[in-house]
Amino acid sequence: MIVVITKGQKINDRYQIIKTIGEGGMANVYLAYDTILERNVAVKVLRGDLATDEKFVRRFQREALSASSLSHPNIVEVYDVGEDNGIYYIVMEYIDGKHLKQLLKKRGKLSLNEVVDIMLQLTDGMACAHDSYIIHRDIKPQNIMILDNGIVKITDFGIAMALNSTQLTQTNSVMGSVHNLPPEQASGKGSTIQSDIYSMGILMYELLSGTLPYRGDNAVEIALKHLKEPLPSIRKELPDIPQAVENVILKSAAKNPKNRYPDARAMHEDLATCLDESRANEAKYVYKYPEFDQTDTLKKEKQIEKTMEFVKPEDTNPIEVKKISDDTMEKKKENKILLILGFIFAALAIVTTCIVLLLPKLTSTDDVTVPNVSGKTLNEAIEILNENGLKVSAERRTAQSDTVKEGDVVKTDPGAGRTVKKGSSIVIYESSGENAITLDNYVGQNYIEVKTILEKVNKLFVIIEYEEVEDTTKVEAGQIMKMEPEAGTKVKEGDTITLYIPNISNSYPDFTTGDYSLSDIEAFCDKYGLILDTIYEQNNSYEPGTIFRQNKTPGTEIIRGMTLKIYIAEEEDGEEIID
Repeated sequence: MIVVITKGQKINDRYQIIKTIGEGGMANVYLAYDTILERNVAVKVLRGDLATDEKFVRRFQREALSASSLSHPNIVEVYDVGEDNGIYYIVMEYIDGKHLKQLLKKRGKLSLNEVVDIMLQLTDGMACAHDSYIIHRDIKPQNIMILDNGIVKITDFGIAMALNSTQLTQTNSVMGSVHNLPPEQASGKGSTIQSDIYSMGILMYELLSGTLPYRGDNAVEIALKHLKEPLPSIRKELPDIPQAVENVILKSAAKNPKNRYPDARAMHEDLATCLDESRANEAKYVYKYPEFDQTDTLKKEKQIEKTMEFVKPEDTNPIEVKKISDDTMEKKKENKILLILGFIFAALAIVTTCIVLLLPKLTSTDDVTVPNVSGKTLNEAIEILNENGLKVSAERRTAQSDTVKEGDVVKTDPGAGRTVKKGSSIVIYESSGENAITLDNYVGQNYIEVKTILEKVNKLFVIIEYEEVEDTTKVEAGQIMKMEPEAGTKVKEGDTITLYIPNISNSYPDFTTGDYSLSDIEAFCDKYGLILDTIYEQNNSYEPGTIFRQNKTPGTEIIRGMTLKIYIAEEEDGEEIID
């Protein structure tokens, strides 16, 4: 299905498209007019060719779920999320400004004070995300907007994923810009909160110098530099930069996460004082832990110089004694040495020729074809390899297999069919079984969070079933009552998990009808575990004290832990109306 968004089109009979303002790999972004609240908004729409792909739809909806839980002045606010005739959309705060990449192209590089101010705002916003265990994973100049008044806004949490405390060590697919790619992602170890710290350090370097610390002809070359090359010194390029500022970059862009700030809040606190006089004579930051793997993987070769000492033989049987000049004596000595050297080199040549011609015949062994022992037990494989004149290495390796039983042999190195010398050592790979996980007990948890983790992290197919309940006071809407298979069961990628939730629906009411007081809303938030954010705004269209707007669309399902924003009209002098 191809979805075409045109100028003037209304999405959900509310958001009128004005123009296209951005195109991405997963979604397109449009400037639109909210005809109800009478304001411009940014509408991100899932690309039509992806809207029929369930995997992309789930990822798109997860983006909205992650972003809607964040409330911070330096993070783009999410107003609404929904679907309209196959069009999946997110409505966001419209930012009328430039991203930092555009600013760098225009100005080359930014001043020290500008960079520190931008990084203070950025780290403050990311601290809010990190507090919710949300990793951005793609911090780069293109994803940081700056308004004319200097306010910074972080955009596009499209590849972020909210992780609870038990998933912080899960590895995830490598995503994000290669120019800001943390070493742990380059080596396939996945992302953590400190991965965002590294990307912010690289961003700070680029803003100050106008150039990237690691450049190359292709993505692989750049990623390898992130992994292996030391970070260039910003002070060598810009000597006027204080050491305290370079220390922030060194500590945030350290290759070893142990040498980095633990989170964005720690980086923010260090940035806040980096220009203080008290830090003017600060020493250069020294890494406590090794930045690189100290293991030497290259064998060092030693050159051995052989010296030959020639002892001049004594002349024990002279026939005749003649008076010989010193020159003649010296010449005879030289001739004698040359003659001895000639014999020695001739002998060495003969010995070398014999070794080259005869040694292969004396030491040659028969060639052997490595047999196929895949699927055999370990003992069977060892026996077969020995029968074929091959040795089995003491080293054991494992490999995942969906077809070979755990503990049996998957393959060998060198592999089956390879020709090797008799007596060669063969490494055996044992099966670690299917790529299975053990299900945790999800009963009592919110099904949306669990479904997201099972589908995103564990690649499982999740079905939601609704069950009737007699006493609705003992359960909450969206709370998992039971699961199949049950906790402790081993499952593998692609397996189906069924989560059973009560057939009741708790959704947001319309608080703008005049039927709710602020006290009612506070009690509502306490009941459903919501965070209430009360915002007072001057609005001449409403009586002071009137609740005229909310950030959660009426009828939307309630999820514990989310932030409910309530907008209340206030008098022109700014006095708040207390209920």
